[in-house]
Amino acid sequence: MEDLDFTRPAKSPVYDVAIARDFFGAAGTAASAAQGETVFVEHQQDSRMFFLLEGEVSLTRGRKLLDIVKQGEIFGEMATVTGHPRTASAVARTPCSLLSLDARQFHGAIRKAPEFALMLMSIMVNRLRLTVAMLTVTKSLPDGSGRGESRVFDQKLLGDLCRALPERCSVYHPVRKVIMKEGEAGVFMYVVVEGRAAITIQGRTVERVGPGGVFGEMALVDQSQRAASAVAETDCSLLAINRNDFLALVKTKPEFGMYLLKAVAERLRYLTSFQK
Repeated sequence: MEDLDFTRPAKSPVYDVAIARDFFGAAGTAASAAQGETVFVEHQQDSRMFFLLEGEVSLTRGRKLLDIVKQGEIFGEMATVTGHPRTASAVARTPCSLLSLDARQFHGAIRKAPEFALMLMSIMVNRLRLTVAMLTVTKSLPDGSGRGESRVFDQKLLGDLCRALPERCSVYHPVRKVIMKEGEAGVFMYVVVEGRAAITIQGRTVERVGPGGVFGEMALVDQSQRAASAVAETDCSLLAINRNDFLALVKTKPEFGMYLLKAVAERLRYLTSFQK
C-alpha cells in the first residue's frame, strides 16, 4: 500500500517541466508563500492552479498527507478544470515561489497551446489509475449503478466530432455486447452517440455513460492497459477514436481537450471521495 500513493506530475511519462513552466509563464501571475503559509484550503472556492518554481508544498485532506509537491510540479489543477471547491489543502513546507493561473487565464492559455491539455490529462490519468488501485485493494470501489448517466460533450461538439471523423461515427453495438475489457491494450476511446454503456471495475459497475459521454480515453493518454471494462446496457451507437485521431483533435480543437480534461477530473474527483 505504501507504493499506492498519488504520483507527482514529474512522474508522468509525457510531463515536461520546461513546457509547463513556459505555459504558466506566458499567461500566469507570479506569487510567493512563506514557510507555513496556506496556499489554499480544502472546500475553498478558488479556481487557481499553480506551478512550483522553488520550494515544497504539502497537500493534505483532513489530517492525511496526500503528497509533497516539489520544484517543477503542478498542483491545484482540479479546481481550475472542474470549477468545484478544493478537495485538499496546500501549505508551504519551505519558502516558495510560484506561478498561478486562474480559470480564465488557463482557458485562454489552452487555446494558444492546446497540446498542454494532453500533458495535464496524463497527470490526472496517472492519479486516477492509482486511485482505482487503492480502492480495489481496500475494497472501496463505489457502486455507481444508481448514478445518473455521465455526459461530456454537448450536442454541438458531438456533431462536430462526427463530421470530423465521418468514417468512425455511429458504429452499432447491440445490447449486452462487451465493448472493451479490463486489462486489455486500448486501441480506441469511445464517445456515446446513442444509447448507454456500463463501466465496470472488478465486475462492479462504477459509472454509466449516456449520449455525449466518453470512456476508454485513459488507455489513449498513457498507452497502458484498460483500467475498466465496458458493456452496452442498451443498443448503442458509438464513435470510436484511435490515438492518432485523438492527438489530432486535442491539438486542433481546444474545446475537445478541455471537455475531456474536465471529464477525467470529474471522474478522479468522484473516485477519490471514496478513499479511506
